[in-house]
Amino acid sequence: MKHDMAWDPVADLFESFEYSRRFLTAAACSLRQGFTTLSPWLLEARAHPFVFASFSLVAVLLAFSFVAGLGQLAASGHWQQALTGGTAGFVSTAFGASLALGLKKISEKSQDLMLGFAAGMMLAASAFALIVPGLEEGKALTGSGLLGAGLVTAGLGLGVILMLGLDRLTPHSHEQVGACGPGCERLGRVGLFVLAIAIHNIPEGMAIGVGFGQGDLAVGLSLTSAISVQNIPEGLVVALVLRSAGLSMTWAVLIAMATGLMEPLGAVVGFVVANGYAWAYPVGLGLAAGAMLFVVSHEVIPETHRRGHQTTATMGLMAGFATMMILDVALA
Repeated sequence: MKHDMAWDPVADLFESFEYSRRFLTAAACSLRQGFTTLSPWLLEARAHPFVFASFSLVAVLLAFSFVAGLGQLAASGHWQQALTGGTAGFVSTAFGASLALGLKKISEKSQDLMLGFAAGMMLAASAFALIVPGLEEGKALTGSGLLGAGLVTAGLGLGVILMLGLDRLTPHSHEQVGACGPGCERLGRVGLFVLAIAIHNIPEGMAIGVGFGQGDLAVGLSLTSAISVQNIPEGLVVALVLRSAGLSMTWAVLIAMATGLMEPLGAVVGFVVANGYAWAYPVGLGLAAGAMLFVVSHEVIPETHRRGHQTTATMGLMAGFATMMILDVALA
């Protein structure tokens, strides 16, 4: 006859210890892997503590304004305009990218001319469609032109810090200096380039959203028109660069189109942030301007000058600036 074995409390205790040991070992391995994954970002933060601290502060301020703006979203009837404007930016990027299917290849000089044109439009949009309305809104809010300028200046600084933080903490690639940012060695050339374009498109989308923040069609339409026009040559150049990186033409065009999706997303975020507090609109206009100016100076202009076509790129920039100035006056 078979009898049940007697309960052995010592054996159960040792078994419990063994299970606990295995669980703690697995947890320690997971934590080690997590720290290994985060270590490039932690090292970057340690190397640039001021940038990291300032970027964190800007992120917290934007988060507070975003949460406050969500409460106003239902009462505002203009968020659809911001989304439509951001979508127009995406459509123009997609259209420009699709032109690569027919053109196949254009000269480097022509690419620098088109990027210079895009840079000129971004510079003019920052001045006429963001900073000038921001100064007017700041003066109306504070009753003082000087205090209003202070709000816009603060926004400019926040925009620069935001983009500098993204530049430091996001893996991406610059043609002139190569791969940069934490963890860049884990991504291929195409992935790094796509992230660089995504960073570039964030302030454009936010600018559109902030422009529609108070339902001012003159500001919103001016920004949407400027960014949509300059997105066409930009989308074409991105597709051609991806093609030269080894992708098939179809994939190059599709990925170039996909980079434009950051614009409707950025437009919604910019709109919500601009409606968070009374001061958020003039500060948001300044922030979008600062971010766009950073991108033009840090990314676009150096790219147009690195192959010896400075004069051609400068002529394109002047043409883009003049085009945006005319658009701004016409739409106003």
